[in-house]
Amino acid sequence: MQFEVWAPQTDRVTLVCDGATRAMERDPERAGWWTGEAEAHEGSRYGFALGDGPVLPDPRSRRQPDGPDGLSAVVDQARYAWRTPWPGRPLPGAVLYELHVGTYTPEGTLDAAAERLDHLAELGVTHVELMPLCPFPGRHGWGYEGVSLWAVHEPYGGPEALKRFVDRAHELGLGVVLDVVHNHFGPSGNHLPAFGPYLTDTHHTPWGAAVNLDAPGSDEVRAYLVGSALAWLRDFRLDGLRLDAVHALIDTRAYHFLEELTAAVDALAADTGRPLFLIAESDLNDPRLITPRAEHGLGLQAQWNDDFHHALHTALTGESQGYYADFARAPFAALAKTLGGGYFHDGTYSSFRGRSHGRPLDRSRTAAHRLLGYSQTHDQVGNRAQGDRLSAALSPGLLACAATLVLTAPFTPMLFMGEEWGASTPWQFFTDHTDPELAEAVRRGRRREFAAHGWAEEDVPDPQDPATRDRSCLDWAEREREPHARVLAWYRQLIALRHTHPDLTDPDLADAKVAYDEDARWLAFRRGDVRVAVNLGKEPAAIPLGTRPARVLAAWEPVQEPDDRGVLHLPGESSVVLEQA
Repeated sequence: MQFEVWAPQTDRVTLVCDGATRAMERDPERAGWWTGEAEAHEGSRYGFALGDGPVLPDPRSRRQPDGPDGLSAVVDQARYAWRTPWPGRPLPGAVLYELHVGTYTPEGTLDAAAERLDHLAELGVTHVELMPLCPFPGRHGWGYEGVSLWAVHEPYGGPEALKRFVDRAHELGLGVVLDVVHNHFGPSGNHLPAFGPYLTDTHHTPWGAAVNLDAPGSDEVRAYLVGSALAWLRDFRLDGLRLDAVHALIDTRAYHFLEELTAAVDALAADTGRPLFLIAESDLNDPRLITPRAEHGLGLQAQWNDDFHHALHTALTGESQGYYADFARAPFAALAKTLGGGYFHDGTYSSFRGRSHGRPLDRSRTAAHRLLGYSQTHDQVGNRAQGDRLSAALSPGLLACAATLVLTAPFTPMLFMGEEWGASTPWQFFTDHTDPELAEAVRRGRRREFAAHGWAEEDVPDPQDPATRDRSCLDWAEREREPHARVLAWYRQLIALRHTHPDLTDPDLADAKVAYDEDARWLAFRRGDVRVAVNLGKEPAAIPLGTRPARVLAAWEPVQEPDDRGVLHLPGESSVVLEQA
């Protein structure tokens, strides 16, 4: 079997495979690359020794059975027999569901999660968005401190478990999206710097030295990241990738890394005949991110839209701290602006940043599905001191209003696991660092961060305490109890409406017409012949919808059709979807 590794900073590389050693030779065609052959089979353990150093795992390892610091294992990608032919499922018209494997079930494995996929098919979502799966030290964590970017965390089940999960999802008609992290490597178990200049001091990020996208040696680093992305899509038959915090990818080259990545993914889509897509997390509010390359953009298919979340959150909760401040001044106006224009900060002043921020979307050229809308995500829940969901503070009626706005808005909707039944379980920040010093630093840093916002240390969960992860696991029995069962039925009804009424997936952002009353706390908007109204106030609201006859498609509380003056009388903390003739 042929082995190869990029290691430009050493004069000697030794391949160690199943205990046998063999000197590798320089590849005369590729600078910095070394090649060698050894007898190997599925599961063979191997690694590379650089000079007189220890044996290290393969940077492109496809499996780390003993964690990031252990030897790599050979994986035969052709060994798995796929059961389900899959033509792919594109992003337009999608409803996404963000899922963390380690807390979706108490078992915290891909196989256990696969057994619960029928719930998502019955719910009506179209794609599962898995939080990161790359190996990290310990058993439990969010996944954003992963290393070995081509491998699957072994406690989740390893690579074959992911294939079984994808196969089952496709069998149920569900696409699968994976969250990948290219903006930094985890602080523990990262051996990449020993092999080459994967990091650079030319730029700095919140995690320290930046991933090397534009300094000497960056051609190979970019190829490493692009190759990893393509491997997930090709070898595991994934339908798309979510790219974490792309604003932290610092690249001054004329050909931006994201443009290179989108071109490679589009080429793979053409080669496989399956629609593939990339979704960015970005706080830049820069339309170029989701503008096609042919129109001088970077070519990603979509991005998370935190502005919609922030406007919705402030309208629902009244919170005004931190980045919520600008939205909280007039939350219904902010919500109306995002519903009709995508971004709230589109060149406006951001008090949180102390400067103007963003750039307007061209609504005539940007399809609405290119923005993801949501009321909760792993970030927005888990980065609160106690990981409390909206269900901890809001009535079932207000949870229903949030669902109505997310699932009838112009954007591609995304749910965070458990929100569909108003889960009462928190989703807290948890780690399982095996390095005691790192574990203590994370613990202290977390408590220090929230102490600055008035939290007592004892009220901030210890990330290293196994109970913190256990509290974050979904309680599946809740689905059958009230008010959770009623909330779940409402989500199912709204998702079904989205699939059966084309106006709700119309890509024209400019077609969304919004009206609101900041003081009375109601908002209504039009999408084609569909009318949506939410009343976040406690008192009934009289909402003018126009004189065209309308029939009720779905209502949280019993409601009459608009009167002969076109006025809808909507109970407090309630929402309704109507269709006008």
